[in-house]
Amino acid sequence: MEDARIAVTRDGAVARVELVRDARMNAMDGAFFVALDAAFRALSEDSAVRAILLTARGRHFSAGLDLDWAAAQFAAVGDPGRFAERQLRVIAGLQAAIEAVAAARQPVIAVLGGGVIGGGVDLACACDLRVACADAWFQVAEVDAGITADLGTLQRLPRLIPSGIARELALTGRRMPADEALRWGLVNRLADTRDAALAAGEDLARTIAAKSPMAVVGTKRSLNYSHGRPVADSLREAAMWNAATLANADMRAISAAKARNTAPDFADLG
Repeated sequence: MEDARIAVTRDGAVARVELVRDARMNAMDGAFFVALDAAFRALSEDSAVRAILLTARGRHFSAGLDLDWAAAQFAAVGDPGRFAERQLRVIAGLQAAIEAVAAARQPVIAVLGGGVIGGGVDLACACDLRVACADAWFQVAEVDAGITADLGTLQRLPRLIPSGIARELALTGRRMPADEALRWGLVNRLADTRDAALAAGEDLARTIAAKSPMAVVGTKRSLNYSHGRPVADSLREAAMWNAATLANADMRAISAAKARNTAPDFADLG
């Protein structure tokens, strides 16, 4: 599946979503958000996919929102009330596209190089794991454009790094280099070259894809559910999940594989 913004390919149980608008630094316009939302919703429903790798062509992961598109999209016209109501719906649609990445059943691993700017940070923060090349840098650039970031960075970034650092980035717009991002825990791994970063991302994806699909989906579900909720509520949710799903074929496959001293073979979720 491919269009002018995103290409999706499959290699066994790992799907690769690639940003392909490199001539515009993978800037995000309306067509991009539509394609992103459709791609991740479809992959989430694909039971044969067990991990998703998010990559980008070109020098930069993403320059963020396409400012030419935004200037035309958000130019005030007509009745102010009706214009504001329309804008609310448009922004909600953009948010939904980023949320589709976070809500995918499968873990999503981002491979990041060059500039990860504005909306690119929103997208990277929505992923489960991040691998960066040494040339990567991160910038919450909305403050320099006179707007408030509204696609998830202000909500997700403080979950990934210390709140004070997240606030500094959001309020100053300064660039955070890859080595600092690793130090604060924004990225899980740092590689010297683009090829090495991609190899590390693929290694993570294949490691996850080889695990029990039931365990992986349940783990991501529990981690997502726990955010912002009391521990007691999250424990009840985890107990309900296990009570409903522990009698599954994956556990039997693991036991049988241990007896044979082989790797377990898991069925797709269905």
